[in-house]
Amino acid sequence: MRAVIQRVRYASVDVNDRTTGTIEQGVMALIGVAPEDTQTHADKMLNKLLKLRIFSDDAGKMNLNVQQVEGGLLLVPQFTLMANTAKGLRPGFDGAATPVHGEALFDYLVAQARHAWPYVATGEFGADMQVSLLNDGPVTFIVET
Repeated sequence: MRAVIQRVRYASVDVNDRTTGTIEQGVMALIGVAPEDTQTHADKMLNKLLKLRIFSDDAGKMNLNVQQVEGGLLLVPQFTLMANTAKGLRPGFDGAATPVHGEALFDYLVAQARHAWPYVATGEFGADMQVSLLNDGPVTFIVET
């Protein structure tokens, strides 16, 4: 499982001119699922998303996690994160899970996140989404489990 996470001041996802998820300060995570990923990978990813210390403390050091700042978590499924771009100019998607497996694992991640934290919003699996955000810092990380 792979995620590109960004510390944001706000973020939202729209599908067909309808907002499906929005957060204020928090973490926006684009989520990619590989064929071999399991619920264990999703559990590890959720732990990273909630516990990674990427918010500044009073001394200005990245020492606080999203829960400590009472921030939101916006989860956006994005199979293109699993693309292979090493050869040629057209990405290959053999590294991405099938839609059935990817959606099931993304749904599991969302359910676990909502169980662990009250401020969770999402995009829509398989949809053409428009994501808007204000990256805070900018602070961006790639997380893999």
